[in-house]
Amino acid sequence: MYCMVHSHAYFCALIQKAMNAENVKSQMRKGILEYCILLLLKKEPAYTSDIIQRLQQAQLIVVEGTLYPLLTRLKNSEFLGYQWIESTQGPPRKYYKLTDKGELFLAELEASWLELNDTINHIKNI
Repeated sequence: MYCMVHSHAYFCALIQKAMNAENVKSQMRKGILEYCILLLLKKEPAYTSDIIQRLQQAQLIVVEGTLYPLLTRLKNSEFLGYQWIESTQGPPRKYYKLTDKGELFLAELEASWLELNDTINHIKNI
């Protein structure tokens, strides 16, 4: 970020740092989103809006425009399947569920998460 007025250089530096921190936080959220979705679907099949609501309850803010491509990618990778279920409030709804291949993938992600968490805790405690 470029500041035209020299006296505001410190303020601009603070803004740049905050913007960088937001970018890093955003990237971290994106990195764990897939893992969180699979964790939710391990418990039970879910409709897209239910997935969004559960993620929001966990303070992981997600919009449909982010979630749909990710669900499609997970489905195309055969980690998710889906089932159409009749709704009392309109047309049938697509409920996503974890496949056997998805269970294996989730187990790999869980192992990676535990390893990464241990590494971070180790570094924090050095």
